Amino acid sequence: MCFVDLEKAFDRVPRGILLEVLCEYRVHGPLLRAVRSLYNRSRSLVRIANCKSDLFPVHVGLRQGCPLSPVLFIVFMDRISRRSQGLEGVWFGDHRISALIFADDADLLAPSSLDLQHALGRFAAECEAAGMRVSTSKLEAMVLDWKKVACTLQVGGEVLPQVEEFKYLGVLFTSEERMDDEIDRRIGAAAAVMRSMYRSVVVKKELSRKVKLLIYQSIYVPTLTYGHELWVMTERVRSRIQVAEMSFP
Repeated sequence: MCFVDLEKAFDRVPRGILLEVLCEYRVHGPLLRAVRSLYNRSRSLVRIANCKSDLFPVHVGLRQGCPLSPVLFIVFMDRISRRSQGLEGVWFGDHRISALIFADDADLLAPSSLDLQHALGRFAAECEAAGMRVSTSKLEAMVLDWKKVACTLQVGGEVLPQVEEFKYLGVLFTSEERMDDEIDRRIGAAAAVMRSMYRSVVVKKELSRKVKLLIYQSIYVPTLTYGHELWVMTERVRSRIQVAEMSFP
């Protein structure tokens, strides 16, 4: 697998190409006009202390803080993903998955280093064609195998580093396909949450048992079990999680 990060993702989206993508995805009428009005004739200035620059036009980037921006970015990235798709990928049941993409974090999957190189080349090329750019300094490769297997990938003439572990969307993945270290991290994070809430919640007599239970269920449990869908729930793992749960007074 290859972990890909995009340079200045939201700030690099070409607005003209974005409107083309929306039209391609059959977004028309009032909605398209509303999006166009948000970005049409957009101008900015630079302020340093009390000095302001002249206004200049802005043709790239999505609006920061706008609730519509994440949706527009997802649609924009979906076209890149679809156009860069090939025959590579890993089978999960009846489904072949070639990429996992969340916002600007992408994980390309392939059964061999050669297939992964082809997938990476196409993805990088489609990003460039759409006005985006992969961050070569943050590209890393990892082979999921308990044996040490070399995987040499290149993009833009640079050789990607091969790592033994990588944190993707807050979950620690290792080349040995073991989740022991990730479970240790989750138990440690939950313990840190309990320590931070000990005086303000756990031993605070002004809070009812019902309120404490709600806090436990809304903060402690999600911290402990984040990403648990990836765990192999053996008796040992189940026992460790139960011990961690019982440590909350």
